[in-house]
Amino acid sequence: MRVLICDDHTLVRAGLRRLLESFDDIEVVAEASSADEAVLRTQQLLPHIVLLDLSMPGRNGFDALVELRRTCPETAVVIMSMHNDALHVREALARGAVGFVVKEAAPAELEIAIRAAAAGRTFLSPQVSAPQLHGYRNGKRGNGHDQDDTIEGLPRRQREILQALGAGRTTKQIAADLGISVKTVETHRSRMMEALGCRNASELLRVAMRHHDRP
Repeated sequence: MRVLICDDHTLVRAGLRRLLESFDDIEVVAEASSADEAVLRTQQLLPHIVLLDLSMPGRNGFDALVELRRTCPETAVVIMSMHNDALHVREALARGAVGFVVKEAAPAELEIAIRAAAAGRTFLSPQVSAPQLHGYRNGKRGNGHDQDDTIEGLPRRQREILQALGAGRTTKQIAADLGISVKTVETHRSRMMEALGCRNASELLRVAMRHHDRP
């Protein structure tokens, strides 16, 4: 996966490059320090993923996001931001972002977000998906008995991971609890999403919480 990093802070870009290049099969092809530069470099290099900050001098990340989706529709955009409020998240998703990672997130979250984007899925940091989950727990319910039957038919390990997700455990915590790697947990999550008909990680979390809350 070819990734372009856009952030106006040199040290942040350097740290992100070092982190991303420590992951398997991820290559940082360019860096940009502004929205205009991010759009130009993306048009030139056509990376698979753009990791885009929202707060930058001049045009902000939202402006860049709109232009990137218009001119480079095959490139997925993952937002990386210090903002974790619902307004920023909704605006980013409405403008075409496929991921939203808060800057205080664990490194594993960034890898998950990038791999999810490359696979055509959406990933939101737990801090920003929590309001949606809260609304779900207070009354909105899922896909009914058919989905419950599918859950019961999942392999034991996947049911364990689903229960842990519903209990609020992160992917890294689940991996440690079960003595398996983060990548193994992610593989199980992907298979569960396919089996349960979940379009993105947020939907899987909602199913997990509904299942966990069952009497």
